[in-house]
Amino acid sequence: MRCVIARFPFDLVKNDVQESMKGIKPEPVTGESVIIGRRAYPVKQVGEVITKQDRRDFTAGEVTRALTRLGFTCRTVPAPAAPAVLSPVESASAMLGTPVQE
Repeated sequence: MRCVIARFPFDLVKNDVQESMKGIKPEPVTGESVIIGRRAYPVKQVGEVITKQDRRDFTAGEVTRALTRLGFTCRTVPAPAAPAVLSPVESASAMLGTPVQE
């Protein structure tokens, strides 16, 4: 499949991507990720390997779109949960703590 990453055209094939990622240890996932085999890789790491370009030259979105079109499962970063807003009474009660049972 032909795709454009960082303004350069690439002909990517799913099997070739899988082969190029064999033996490469996944970095810790802190952003968008892709499942290749049974491992989750950061999309920027995969993009760097398959394009042989620096990670700063392309966006995670470009690589995610290309890998999704090839049939890989891509995951986005989950949105952070909103902190619970306590009422003034609940806030004061939390500061006092719970009563000690004897």
